[in-house]
Amino acid sequence: MSEIRASRRIVFQGLGALGVAAALAGCGGGSEGGSASTPETGTGLVPASEVPVGGGVVLPDANIVVTQPTEGTFLGFSTTCTHTGTAVNQVDGGEIVCPNHGSRFSVEDGSALQGPASAPLASIEVALEGDEIVLA
Repeated sequence: MSEIRASRRIVFQGLGALGVAAALAGCGGGSEGGSASTPETGTGLVPASEVPVGGGVVLPDANIVVTQPTEGTFLGFSTTCTHTGTAVNQVDGGEIVCPNHGSRFSVEDGSALQGPASAPLASIEVALEGDEIVLA
């Protein structure tokens, strides 16, 4: 009996567009906090006093990292690592850290500082309203 081997192209052609989307959705790579979604504009995220200068906080329920690279400057980034889609889970020493393969990103602009990720974290607009950081 001969072995039949299907190429990726043949499998995807057989699946059709919806099947391809479903198959690719499973390729993201172990994102912790999978059911979390980005909140609506104006939603309070975290008190400004909880975001350290030169550091930040990871908000897994909102899929956002809020940083304060310099006093009074607040930035937001997606928690989705640009390498495999795993959620970053901490800010340490001025760097946003992905637990999966050790990628590190800058709290100043989300740029990749250490691979394997090479692309920056996606920016998310945040603003200071009173003493609360909100989604802008």
